[in-house]
Amino acid sequence: MLVGYARTSTSDQKAGLEAQERDLKAAGCEKVFAEHASASTAQRDQLQAALEFIRNGDTLLITKVDRAARSTADFLGIVEQVRAKGASLVVLSLGGQRMDTSTSTGKLMLTMLAGVAEFERDMMLERQREGIAKAKAEGRYKGRPATVMSQAEKVRDMKESGLSAAQIAQELGIARSGVYRCLEKAKAQNSKN
Repeated sequence: MLVGYARTSTSDQKAGLEAQERDLKAAGCEKVFAEHASASTAQRDQLQAALEFIRNGDTLLITKVDRAARSTADFLGIVEQVRAKGASLVVLSLGGQRMDTSTSTGKLMLTMLAGVAEFERDMMLERQREGIAKAKAEGRYKGRPATVMSQAEKVRDMKESGLSAAQIAQELGIARSGVYRCLEKAKAQNSKN
């Protein structure tokens, strides 16, 4: 059975995910697992589901190496999981060529290409860090917005003064659920002391 896996980093990349799914189905995939998940941080539930789904003799297809793997080590781990199931992995597009891990040449090429993909990602992250540093130096980088939890002390004080959660939420411009999280955090800290 041909099984496909498609991934984009964010839900904003809907067209990219649809294109991968289209390519996988055109290649003959009977089942396609697809998700929006950052390769560097998020748990890739659909990738795990695809790896659990495949059986002896199946082939897992991906459109490109970077759609499945975070790094060379991650990619080689995926290849090993596929191999342990008695299945093979096919990358549909490596410079226009199809690459199959069941062949010796395919194994060699995928290892090298996974290394190149990891190198490219490292270079992208380095450029991103440089851009952030430059923006900070110019006073344009504000960083991530403060979370509700940064107001935990203020929320606790307002609650102790007799305000309700709804009143606190309205006054601070936050969700009522955030008020409850702040109060739970304060309660947990008090129980430790």
